[in-house]
Amino acid sequence: MIYPIVAYGDPVLRKKAEDIAQGSDLKQLIEDMFETMYQAHGVGLAAPQIGKAIRLFIVDTLHLKEEEEEEADTEEQYIKKAFINPVIIETGGEEWTMEEGCLSIPDVRENVNRPERVKIRYFDEDWQLHEEEYDGFTARVILHEYDHIEGKLFIDYLSPLKKRLIKRKLQKIVKGEVNTSYPMKFAAKEIAL
Repeated sequence: MIYPIVAYGDPVLRKKAEDIAQGSDLKQLIEDMFETMYQAHGVGLAAPQIGKAIRLFIVDTLHLKEEEEEEADTEEQYIKKAFINPVIIETGGEEWTMEEGCLSIPDVRENVNRPERVKIRYFDEDWQLHEEEYDGFTARVILHEYDHIEGKLFIDYLSPLKKRLIKRKLQKIVKGEVNTSYPMKFAAKEIAL
């Protein structure tokens, strides 16, 4: 099942998500989230982006592996995983800048600084506990999706000037005045930016 992506302006994107009861069967939801993410051409998707304020997100950077292997010899980590009730233990390394976008904020891409490494504890879909460290692009995707379950968006990292420059685009998203190749659910009201 493909869910509509919740657009910027919906309160669920600003709510801190709730822990999921251990042992809950999330396999169908996770499968649906992957299907939704692929249909929207994303590399990550958090449950709040489909209207569910629960601590769950998915990441798939595996398809980028072939592209990068053709371009450079790198040690980048690639994953396809679900993260249930994740907790970031630590971040580290140098902060680096990369242009980010978000399925909930279409047509807006801006440079964001993030640490190069993240150590995270989470449950998988079989409720097995993991503690792992990631770096590079995969760490960035994890941090971006983790922000979603904390009620934070990538635009929160922008300077006041950058926020003013994208204000009109954000208001258009809130009103549903944007075209995407994937289904979206819009708040359809004015909000303070």
